[in-house]
Amino acid sequence: MMLPGMIYLIVNNYIPMAGLVVAFKKYNYKDGIWGSDWAGLSNFKYLFSTRDAALMIRNTLGYNFVFIVTGTVFAIVVAIILNEIRAKVPKKIYQVFILIPYLISMVVVSYIVFAFLSTDSGFINKTFGSHINWYMTAKYWPVIFVIVNLWKSFGYNSIIYYATVIGIDSSLYEAAVVDGASRWQRIWHVTLPGLKPTIITLTLLAVGRVFYSDFGLFYQVPQNSGLLYDVATTIDVYVYKGLMLLNDVGRSAAAGFFQSICGFILVLTANLVVNKVDKDNALF
Repeated sequence: MMLPGMIYLIVNNYIPMAGLVVAFKKYNYKDGIWGSDWAGLSNFKYLFSTRDAALMIRNTLGYNFVFIVTGTVFAIVVAIILNEIRAKVPKKIYQVFILIPYLISMVVVSYIVFAFLSTDSGFINKTFGSHINWYMTAKYWPVIFVIVNLWKSFGYNSIIYYATVIGIDSSLYEAAVVDGASRWQRIWHVTLPGLKPTIITLTLLAVGRVFYSDFGLFYQVPQNSGLLYDVATTIDVYVYKGLMLLNDVGRSAAAGFFQSICGFILVLTANLVVNKVDKDNALF
């Protein structure tokens, strides 16, 4: 029974790891991966010596930490609200609607955002009579990125949290009611503690991805506007532009390898902290 899954994992996840050697090569298409000259750590040196290194790392980490906090809080609130709805049919409908944004391609999302922010025909400018050129004004975009990411991703996490909530032993709620606990007290002392293992697990998984960013969110949604460079440049966007403009596979691979190593270290560190605070809820 395990064999198909193991074969898939080996073929699609482990064998391609041999390609990490590209990060240490001065790759050219003629000689291929193994025939290209060794570059040592020069690809990594380029990544950190560029003037945009601090900018892209700051943006990537900053946005991701905000995304984790806002996404977790909002998803938990929605999950608790869903649990408080007693009618089954409306509850199912709400679950479908909050999950739909997660299933929409970021390309489609970029057009939805454009419909709201277009200077001439955008919903916001037409409704409020403003003439803001959103795609040329960088100061608004950190908030826009947070809103778009929250709208697109909260549904998936809220369903996971909701599944955890409905799995909490109902006798705990009954005992709380007998003790005279209010609805808020039941949420605070029963629901939230029951969600704790799931919160820790999802947060640890998210921490492992803080050096990655949603390429579509930061490249397609702002329409690759040059005036938004300082607020929209993340590691993934920088790697893509470097690959497309410089055609340098080695440097792009070095950036990806750097992201993987940092993510792995962060997961180990975060799990170590959880182990010290609450060993039962640590991943390992």
